[in-house]
Amino acid sequence: MSPLFLSRVQFGFVISFHILFPAFTIGLANWLAFIEWRWLRTKDDLWRDLYFFWLKIFAVSFGMGVVSGIVMSFQFGTNWAVLSEKAGNIIGPLLTYEVLTAFFLEAGFLGVMLFGWKRVSDKLHFFATMMVAIGTLISTFWIISANSWMQTPQGYTIDAQGVFQPADWLAIIFNPSFPVRLAHMVLAAFITTCFVIGGVSAWYLRRGEHVEAGKRMLKHAVVFAAIALPVQIFVGDLHGLNVGEHQPVKLAAMEAHWHREAPGKGVPLVLFAVPNEREERNDYEIAIPQLGSLILTHTLDGDIQPLTAVPRDQRPPVKPVFYGFRVMVGLGMAMLLLAFASLWGWRRGRLFESRWLLDAWRWLSPAGFVALLTGWYVVEIGRQPYVVYGLLRTSEAVSPNIVAAAVMSSLIIYAAVYAFIFGAGIWYLRKLLRIGPVKQPPKHTDRGEKTPARPLSLPDEPVEGA
Repeated sequence: MSPLFLSRVQFGFVISFHILFPAFTIGLANWLAFIEWRWLRTKDDLWRDLYFFWLKIFAVSFGMGVVSGIVMSFQFGTNWAVLSEKAGNIIGPLLTYEVLTAFFLEAGFLGVMLFGWKRVSDKLHFFATMMVAIGTLISTFWIISANSWMQTPQGYTIDAQGVFQPADWLAIIFNPSFPVRLAHMVLAAFITTCFVIGGVSAWYLRRGEHVEAGKRMLKHAVVFAAIALPVQIFVGDLHGLNVGEHQPVKLAAMEAHWHREAPGKGVPLVLFAVPNEREERNDYEIAIPQLGSLILTHTLDGDIQPLTAVPRDQRPPVKPVFYGFRVMVGLGMAMLLLAFASLWGWRRGRLFESRWLLDAWRWLSPAGFVALLTGWYVVEIGRQPYVVYGLLRTSEAVSPNIVAAAVMSSLIIYAAVYAFIFGAGIWYLRKLLRIGPVKQPPKHTDRGEKTPARPLSLPDEPVEGA
């Protein structure tokens, strides 16, 4: 186990945890903004109760996301010092912009959002919630911009020392893959949160608890999923065309496409196979002729660059990219079918009584997280063997003096600490979900006195003479 391999495992381990919680909080912050807007419009107490229910879950998830992100940032200096040295002039400012424009915005208004319910006006509290939601989207903007530049770099020069220097910041920020990847990531975060909300709602309805809250949440989850998933499929198609244009070797790995087809034959769509990298072929292949060309090039006889068009040392590992892509697409299609089936059941008046629909929402509640992770693996593993695509190899970006024992020991420590922290966090989230939405007290008591400003818990009993 080389320091390079262990550093890649460590970074993959950390980012796998980190990406889940920020993605969930992106969708959850915007869901909270929608809920509070509905409460302001209707003054329906159920909307207020749902707001505080999901606010607790947001607070815990936000905290775990911050913890995992801090660890990840340190690895750029400890494990990937050469990457920081050579590409830091571009990646560093982009990440700094994220802190200045997004994290400060979120942190500044998060306190008002969590603890200001009884201390500020309704409109000001809603404004704070909106600022947190917008902050999560701005944060996504800068993070995806930095990562997209590493996928499709432009707007740079390379000096005599091999250091990337910014030449055009607009070209760097809005690099060729950035717009479609930003849309794809934001939709993925929203869909992930949507299916958590739908799964929790279905669980309440199956247990006969919080029935009105469950019905309201499930209705909104069904409508959003039925709209967002077709849009995501369209954006995913644009993303695939973009990958074919700028990262053709990654696309070939996604499809396990080894050899160029005869002219006019088209590319088959491989439904299942066992990629054999040594023999440069697929074993046990099940494929549909020409359908791959139709999807990948929008023509029946279009072709894509095969893996054998480049030397072996320029190809990514095929199996994880090939299987990860199919897991992501398969889960996306399952979620789409469930959304349409739920619309049909709703129309027939059976959405809330159908056991198989409610069970399907429960079972697919973590599907967004799995699809998000597998899609991220496709993106990152498919970029290999480069960390800056086509320019800087991963093997050249690792810290030169790091030793395997140090990386292994820190990886073990990370795993132990993460197991404790995130295990406790997930246990607490499960506890909150089991309790469900709790009736919240009004802002003022019957005697006209203000209740304690503690939105994250029920108020204490009134104190005599207070």
